[in-house]
Amino acid sequence: MDGTRGPRIKVVIADDEPLIRAGIRMILTSDPAITVAAEAANGREAVEAARAHGADVVLLDIQMPVMDGLTALAELRRSTPGTRVIILTTFGERENVLRALEHGGAGFLLKDTAPAELIAAVRAAAAGDAYLSPGATRHVVDQLATGRAVVRGEEARRRVEVLSARERDVLVLLGEGLSNADAGKRLHMSEATVKTYVSRILAKLECENRVQAALLARDAGL
Repeated sequence: MDGTRGPRIKVVIADDEPLIRAGIRMILTSDPAITVAAEAANGREAVEAARAHGADVVLLDIQMPVMDGLTALAELRRSTPGTRVIILTTFGERENVLRALEHGGAGFLLKDTAPAELIAAVRAAAAGDAYLSPGATRHVVDQLATGRAVVRGEEARRRVEVLSARERDVLVLLGEGLSNADAGKRLHMSEATVKTYVSRILAKLECENRVQAALLARDAGL
C-alpha cells in the first residue's frame, strides 16, 4: 500500500505499558502508509477504539487489565470482523498463543520483534494475509510439540509423503523457525525460490500458515 496515494492503514495499539505503546507508535509512524488512530491501555478500550476509528489492524497485548487480549480478540472478531488482530506476546505464553490462533488472530509477534518485521506484519494483516514471524513460529512449535499424540505423528508422516525431497528440506527449516531468506542461505536458493516452495508446501499439506506447517514437520519427526 502506497502511503502517498489511497487510504492509510489505520492501527490501534493496545498495551497496558505506555512505553511499549510509545515505541510501537514511533516505529509504525515511520511508514507513510500507516497511521496510528488510537492507543488503548486495556482490552475494553481496544475494542471501543477499533469501532470508533474503523481500525484496519489492532496490535493487541494478551496480558491487560479490565479485559484481557484474548477476550478482546473474541469481541473484535464478533463486532468488527473486518478488523485484523495481531497478538503481541512474550515467551512462556503457550496456552494463550494457541487460543489466539484458534480464535482468529491474523498473526502474532514476539515483543522483541525487529521494527521492519513489525511494519511488515501490519501491512500483511491489512492486506488480508496472516503474519507469523519466524521467531514466533519456532516459539509456538517448541511450546506445543510436547505431549502431542502419537496418532498425530502417524497422520503427519502420511501427509508429508506428498512432498518432494526439496520441499521436505524447506519444511524442515520452517520447523526450525527460519525466515525465507535464512532458509535460502542454508539451501543455496534465492529468497524468492524459497517463497515459492513455501507456498507450494502449504497448498500440498493444506496448511493455512507457517505455524501449522512447522507443527506438522515436528509431528512427522522431520
